[in-house]
Amino acid sequence: MTGATLGELELLVAVAETGSLGLGARQLGISQPAASQRLRGLESALGLTLLDRHRTGSELTAHGALVVGWARSVLIARDRLTSGAEALREGNSAPLRLVASLTTAEFLLPRWLVELRRTYPTLGIGLAMGNSATTVQAVRRDEADLGFVETLGALPEELSWRTVATDRLTLVVPPDHPWSRLDQPLSPGELARTSLVVRESGSGTRETLALALDDAGPLAPPALEAASTTAVKSAVLSGLAPAVLSALAVETELSRGSLVEVPLAGVDLRRPLRAIWRRGRPLAAPARRLLDLLAEDRPDGGDLIEPDGQRPLGRPPFPDSP
Repeated sequence: MTGATLGELELLVAVAETGSLGLGARQLGISQPAASQRLRGLESALGLTLLDRHRTGSELTAHGALVVGWARSVLIARDRLTSGAEALREGNSAPLRLVASLTTAEFLLPRWLVELRRTYPTLGIGLAMGNSATTVQAVRRDEADLGFVETLGALPEELSWRTVATDRLTLVVPPDHPWSRLDQPLSPGELARTSLVVRESGSGTRETLALALDDAGPLAPPALEAASTTAVKSAVLSGLAPAVLSALAVETELSRGSLVEVPLAGVDLRRPLRAIWRRGRPLAAPARRLLDLLAEDRPDGGDLIEPDGQRPLGRPPFPDSP
């Protein structure tokens, strides 16, 4: 039995993504007859039937579905080899310009950049911080190579993005607050009617909370609007009012007991943390390597989303520019 080629594996994954041999061939820029021949070669190499072919199309067999998962791993490993070799070649790269909303910048990026330094020990890195709205604008204006946002909202069409982590917001109060001793979870309506300490407009944290409480009625005016996570947390610790913050931001206070998490009924406060970059702008090797490292931390390799909402599975963990 001869070995499978990377081109054959790439085609199989493209067929799995599109649900059609013809569409898979089009995605890879080859003719359908060439795709059929390539797929027959893969089946011959593996000694397995991978597709059930019928008049209305083709679908993966049970064996084919298993092979697709392995093929994706092979293609990701191929890309890691390529990006690693490029990193070694480039050596003294141009500085990497990053911009991130506060939760990502304060609690996640430092650890990610330590890992990036293993590949690029002399790389210059610039980091600007703001809320999700200002981060999006910085990437759109080409003021950063890569941005990180915490928003659930739609992103501009000229940006590509990938989910690199998942965050959870939590409602916190001081231990002497009445909500710290509730017998049952707080209702969304009561939370909506309560004046909270909140982040400024444009913050991903504030946007996530507003979306989660969208059905609970109009939100009460804030007790305080602050432009940083630290300021919000300090206000809560002082007893001014409750707040909803990233669990990453209050991990220490919750473990020490200086803040208490209040359970909520029927409210999903999870949110994606996403890397964003300009569509059609090739990423430099350090930026691609950073995305690659983040994909390694996620069992699904990260959700790669192009502006049209399609997931180009079977391609490298960071896309070629469309």
